[in-house]
Amino acid sequence: MTRSPYPVLYSFRRCPYAMRARLALWVSGQVCELREVVLARKPTALLAASAKGTVPVLVLANGQVIDQSLEIMLWALRQHDPLGWLGNDSQRPDMLQWVAQCDGEFKFHLDRYKYPNRFGLPDGSLHRAQGAVFLDSLNERLSQSPHVGEASESLADMAIAPFVRQFAHTDAAWFARQPWPALQTWLVNFEASNAYQQIMRPYAAWVPEQLPVLFPQTASAII
Repeated sequence: MTRSPYPVLYSFRRCPYAMRARLALWVSGQVCELREVVLARKPTALLAASAKGTVPVLVLANGQVIDQSLEIMLWALRQHDPLGWLGNDSQRPDMLQWVAQCDGEFKFHLDRYKYPNRFGLPDGSLHRAQGAVFLDSLNERLSQSPHVGEASESLADMAIAPFVRQFAHTDAAWFARQPWPALQTWLVNFEASNAYQQIMRPYAAWVPEQLPVLFPQTASAII
C-alpha cells in the first residue's frame, strides 16, 4: 500500500472509466499521484490495492481505497466542485439515473459491439442497434437542453461522454450518418473541451522506482 502524501490514482489513458475519474479529479483540483498502468502488465501495487485489478483505483493518503469510477468522481467533487457538476439535491437523482443506464445496458451492448470476438459473436451489428436505443434517448434529451444535466455540464455529462466516445469511434462513419445532431454536437464539444484535452495527455507507464507524477499538475485546475 502506498505511503504517498497524495492520493494515488492507477489509471489507463484510453479506459472510459479512468477518463471519467480523471475528469472529476481535474475539475476539482484534487492533486494525486498518477500511475499509468499497462493492463497487460498490471503492477503488483495495483493488485495489492484492489483485487479487481482494473482501473481506475484511487488510494487515499489514509489508505482508504476507492475502486469504482463513479465513487471516485463523487469523492473528488464532494471535496471541491467549482463548476457545480454535482448539481443540487433535486437534480442529482436524474443525473445518476442517466449514468446508471450508461453503465448498465448501454455498456453491455458497447462491449459486444466493439469487441464481438471476445464474446464469440460474428460481428457487433446487433449490439450496435441495441446500444443505439440509449443514444436515441440521449439525443432526445440533448435536443431539449445543451447538456445531460440540462443547463450546464454535470457529473452525468462527464460520466457518460467517454463511453459515447468509445461507441462513436468504433465506426465513426456510421455514427456520423445517424440522425443524432444534438448528440453529435455534444460529443464534438466534449472532445474539444479543455477538460478532455488535459486528461488525455499521454504518460509513460509507471514503474515503482520513478519519481511521482502529479495530476493535475497544478493544485487548482479551475481558476
